[in-house]
Amino acid sequence: MDLLPYWLERDQVTHVERLPARAGRAGAWPDWVPAALVGTLRDSGIAAPWEHQVEAAELAWGGTDVVISTGTGSGKSLAYQLPALSAVLTQPRARVLYLAPTKALAADQHRALTGLNLPGLRAAVCDGDTPREERDWIRQHANVVLTNPDLLHHSLLPGHQRWSGVLRNLHYVIVDEAHSYRGVFGAHVAHILRRLRRLTEKKGTLDPRLRDEQQLRTSPSAEEGRLLDAGSRAPRVGRPARSAGGGPVFLLASATSGDPVGSASKLIGRPVRAVTEDAAPRGSMTFALWEPPELPGADGNGDAAPVRRSALRETGDLLADAVVQGVRTLAFVPSRRGAEVVAAHARAALEEAQPGLGRQVAAYRAGYLREERRTLEQQLTDGTLTGVATTSALELGIDVTGLDAVLLAGYPGTRAAVWQRAGRAGRAGRDGLCVLVARDDPLDTYLVHHPQALFGKAVEATVFDPANPYVLAPHLCTAAAEQPLTEADLPLFGADPALLDELVATGALRRRPTGWYWTHPQRPEIDLRGTGGPPIAVIEASTGRLIGTADATAAHHHLHAGAVYTHQGRTYVVQALDLADAVALVEAESPPYSTHARDTIDLRVLEVRSQVDAGGVRLFLGEVEVTSQVVSFQRRRMDSGEILGTWPLELPTRTLRTVAVWATLAEFLVGELEDLPGSLHAAEHAAIGLLPLVASCDRWDIGGLSTARHADTDLPTIFVYDGHPGGAGFAERAYGMAAEWLGATRTAVAECPCDHGCPSCVQSPKCGNGNNPLDKPGAVTILDTLLTHLPSPSPAPAPAPAPAPAPAA
Repeated sequence: MDLLPYWLERDQVTHVERLPARAGRAGAWPDWVPAALVGTLRDSGIAAPWEHQVEAAELAWGGTDVVISTGTGSGKSLAYQLPALSAVLTQPRARVLYLAPTKALAADQHRALTGLNLPGLRAAVCDGDTPREERDWIRQHANVVLTNPDLLHHSLLPGHQRWSGVLRNLHYVIVDEAHSYRGVFGAHVAHILRRLRRLTEKKGTLDPRLRDEQQLRTSPSAEEGRLLDAGSRAPRVGRPARSAGGGPVFLLASATSGDPVGSASKLIGRPVRAVTEDAAPRGSMTFALWEPPELPGADGNGDAAPVRRSALRETGDLLADAVVQGVRTLAFVPSRRGAEVVAAHARAALEEAQPGLGRQVAAYRAGYLREERRTLEQQLTDGTLTGVATTSALELGIDVTGLDAVLLAGYPGTRAAVWQRAGRAGRAGRDGLCVLVARDDPLDTYLVHHPQALFGKAVEATVFDPANPYVLAPHLCTAAAEQPLTEADLPLFGADPALLDELVATGALRRRPTGWYWTHPQRPEIDLRGTGGPPIAVIEASTGRLIGTADATAAHHHLHAGAVYTHQGRTYVVQALDLADAVALVEAESPPYSTHARDTIDLRVLEVRSQVDAGGVRLFLGEVEVTSQVVSFQRRRMDSGEILGTWPLELPTRTLRTVAVWATLAEFLVGELEDLPGSLHAAEHAAIGLLPLVASCDRWDIGGLSTARHADTDLPTIFVYDGHPGGAGFAERAYGMAAEWLGATRTAVAECPCDHGCPSCVQSPKCGNGNNPLDKPGAVTILDTLLTHLPSPSPAPAPAPAPAPAPAA
């Protein structure tokens, strides 16, 4: 490509990694695949499947749960389409359930299936946007139902009697992009799939009439006979085997993962086989690491620390460069607001260069209305848009052909996500280009100067914890609402009888001789995606027009009165936030500033699960209660980041019971530090920034607190906690890999060339105290002390789950 040499001239590239092209290894069509399906796939351009597709398809057809974990663009879809479509084409009552983590991916897969024009295939999308009358048709007639875990939880499983025709004849459950189910959301999905297994296995899955039909049918169909007369090979007589438990076979498609068997088995609750040898061809990939330039004359909070140009604006410039060159590009941005900023900046640069060119750039993110999303997806697919700034909404397997380049505005939190996003460029064997633009924070700065941490290591395992009591307890209640729980059900959920006793004691469930019952009129409330409640409707006050929606958890920080809100390049200022009615009123304005919320945090230790005593240093894993409150917000000038002032806010406190890792230091080890609070605070910031290096999380998934004397430890203490109720597994990962985690943190801080601390090492964009106080040299001393005393490797945690909370009725 012409872009990289041009960008190399600007001296911001710290490393270039070149991944060579790879030839593919084709396999043979399985002889159980109907001739009609083979012919259709050949007509669509698939001459033969790749070896890994055949291996996975054969396992599934034989009744084995399987996860296929190969690279982006390796054709995982065909691996599950072969057995799934073969089943529905050869058996009239057979049903397939396809689960996608996003609506966009389900819609994309639906377009691909309907584009095959296969007689007898009736594929339909059923999600929250589907009208009720369409759902009736889907239940009665669709043989491939494409949906998401949300609809499965909120509609299909609670209404399993209405869906009994689908559940009784369910042959395959396809779990696409299984690696995306991590953290608390992953734990929720794991229990949704267990609830699905429970209902299908109790229903016996296969209709007896269908079993009789399988035994009687021993000759080719009329369509197969026609194709045989035309010279096609004869299909092997046979039908898909059932899973050992009598329910459907699970096929999971995942990006390359550190432990695909372990993650997939934990997700569905039973053993799986893995296919990991990628036989698909791959074009060459050029991967560049990019560090934005320092801003002349800028300082970092008054300490003359260097401040680098925003990764968002740098990415916006690169996106504009790509559009000018006609290079179709996706720019991945970590936040909704960031996606809007990148798109707006690129559009402005393009309009200045050539009026009208800015129309080739758009933002794509969650929170848009359905019509907007579908229009943008179509424009991206047909090439109307050359550049798109997006959140993770387009990370997953939507097939956008012809993409040449990917920009990453900051490290996305895991190496798996890096390769998943980079793989969007150069699909179908084309060469691709990916540029990681570093944010001005410790982790990104560390990675662009230590490329071996990115390119020299295997991808991480997906982290989620189905045993989280804040997840398990409400799903037990929901399962009981669907069908009373019995003793035989408990192993499926991994539930201890004592947990059921606790739910009975709190009135959540009622114990009867035949099992545990949910006796409340309303269903249990479960917040699957951790959004904190119903979405906030963003409404233009002057017109009453619904502009979009936002997660409830984000409202305190991003939709408070006075906040700047951006939607498709237009900026608004929030006039009022009504949390009770879940409404934010905005008016269109174009202020020359951005807004940033500030909060206060109080933390209380509830229980210690595990600990390490190492002289004057002690490391703990346990449960904590965090109370936070957004108390004010700052306005910062857009061009320079200058703070224009601070305005108070009156918002309610929020309480989070979660899991934390924390370290205490004896006073004789740190007593000579000039600024102990600033040293602890700086070390805390850096540790939070580097945790995604060892745990599959984003820095926004976790929080922290440091104090020179904490009330519960009576010692200098640094806390790092999961930002989700009950924890998401990140603190356990930090505890178990403390030496590696803190070692990388120490390196990042010590190697930063600033004198007193900057955003690249110890300053944090999410600090509720305005990055004050901070002492960079003291942070290095703190980290050296921890590393000197803690064992390497760190011991594995010994978690002890807390009593389950009573779910709301």
